[in-house]
Amino acid sequence: MIRVLVADDQRLQRLAFRMLVECEPGMTIAGEAGDGAAAVRLTAALRPDVVVMDARMPGTDGIEATRQIVASGSRAGVLIVTGFGLDEFAYAGLAAGASGFLLKDAAPEELIAGIRAVAAGGAAVSPALARRMLDAGAYDVLAPAAPAAAGDPRLSVLSGREREVLAAVARGQTNAEIARDLVLAESTVKKHIRRMLAKVGARDRVQAVIFAYDTGLAGPRAGAGTKTYSSPSRPISP
Repeated sequence: MIRVLVADDQRLQRLAFRMLVECEPGMTIAGEAGDGAAAVRLTAALRPDVVVMDARMPGTDGIEATRQIVASGSRAGVLIVTGFGLDEFAYAGLAAGASGFLLKDAAPEELIAGIRAVAAGGAAVSPALARRMLDAGAYDVLAPAAPAAAGDPRLSVLSGREREVLAAVARGQTNAEIARDLVLAESTVKKHIRRMLAKVGARDRVQAVIFAYDTGLAGPRAGAGTKTYSSPSRPISP
């Protein structure tokens, strides 16, 4: 049973999430919070599997609440939801350690799939969408430091093949697409992704995309040969 904590300052929105979750087999609402401080407190007390977190709330907002939940060592995954699209709250939420980002007007099945993906340790934002967010200006929020050099030393922990896999993940490719392009078995691609995530300290593919941009392996600093993908958002797990 996936236990979900809903954090939103709007009572009607919490009710909508509750109705959606409780109609889904294998899911239940663990609790509700009306602000970020309550979300942090209830996450510690109730130990949900997933926190569906509104980005904008009075007092402690969803971004700061996410940061505190992640810093506490909680095993709960945080899924940021917002009605404001690709704004600084979404970018900062991923940087704070959220495992996903969805819009409040997402289809019900997309939200449910996102919750399941986060509960399973995956990501509820496709790498392609994360890339579009970064290209839209998120990079300045996620990595405000000086641009990394082409040979960023943080990449030295990866083998050549793992770098290729990381670059493909940053382009938004699925495991099947990576396997096809690199002429590998899909099971081998999964192994490379697991090793790559462990080596760079990324919890999921979204954080791996951020790492790829931060080190210059992907994004504007990667060179003119970088391809642009625009595949739709979909939950992706390693």
